[in-house]
Amino acid sequence: MRRIIISIIALVALTSLSASAQKFSKGHVVGFYNLENLFDTYHDDGKNDYQFLPDGENNWTEAKYEKKLHNMASVIRAMADDNGRYHSILGISEIENRHVVEDLVSQPEIADANFQIVHYDGPDRRGVDVALLYRPEHFKVLESRSIPFTFEGSAINFTLNAEEQADFRTRDILMVRGMLDDEMFAFFVAHLPSRVGGKGQDLRPRGAEIIYGNAVALMSEFPGIKIVVMGDMNDNPTDESMTTYMHGRETIAETGELDFFSPFISMLKAGYGSLAYRGEWSIYDIILMNKALADAPKGTFQVLPIIKKKKAEYYARIFQQPFMTQQDGPYKGTPYRTFSNGAFVGGYSDHYPTYIIIGK
Repeated sequence: MRRIIISIIALVALTSLSASAQKFSKGHVVGFYNLENLFDTYHDDGKNDYQFLPDGENNWTEAKYEKKLHNMASVIRAMADDNGRYHSILGISEIENRHVVEDLVSQPEIADANFQIVHYDGPDRRGVDVALLYRPEHFKVLESRSIPFTFEGSAINFTLNAEEQADFRTRDILMVRGMLDDEMFAFFVAHLPSRVGGKGQDLRPRGAEIIYGNAVALMSEFPGIKIVVMGDMNDNPTDESMTTYMHGRETIAETGELDFFSPFISMLKAGYGSLAYRGEWSIYDIILMNKALADAPKGTFQVLPIIKKKKAEYYARIFQQPFMTQQDGPYKGTPYRTFSNGAFVGGYSDHYPTYIIIGK
């Protein structure tokens, strides 16, 4: 309980200090949002989406789907209103297919953003993927690819045997490279394997290992490229997957040439959280950036501090507003989710969105 109280205070403080995010003159909002099961009402061949059908376990009707779309768009719009601009780049997860993303970006709350979509159908058996939304007036795509989760070439001692590895299916990792204004960037969007049933202790490190290997290859091929890694990592920024395999570092000063600055390490230590489970706050919705962005040359895009509180300075934000938060009951103060104890409650997501701001 003490942990929740501390975190709620921190979240309120984070909201109240958000004005500093509006003081950048030329820059971009880059963020991530787990949309918590954005499914349409139709069956996709080969996918276990039966609970999200009108006659399925969740009685997933067109009305509920439309409510979900409206809620997700309302959060994205609220962030735009708060920052004075839409995201230039927004990674999303737990989306069923391209169709639901097209429905999302056409919602009246955010249609004027003209978000474009990068998405690939992945192998996840439940049918959820990741995607990238971008504003074409700011970002020009040069290439994109869907990176599969594989076990080959890893030094990790996996608990899954060879047969289990061959049968394993999870979300691919999305990589999109392009020009953000006049600078080259690459964005990785991930949704690493779940913790359900206590699983994934070696699978999430493998996912981070895959992302890191691909990021280092890009840095070698395109010297000076600026890289942002974002996603629902199903781990905290202080866990082994993020510190050892993703080379996440707490401060810019300790971020080496092949490391990644991980601003949510200090925020987790300060009591912030993007989701709560059994009274414990965590930050699974992580954003990291390479040294080329974290410690960029003057006059080029670099990550900016969003929150300044006493002697602390934070380079990321967890976006939380009262309408996105449960206001009563046993889950008071936590994200107001779509489902609670198996019942549709009409909320938003079980995760708060996160973002960084980059500017010159």
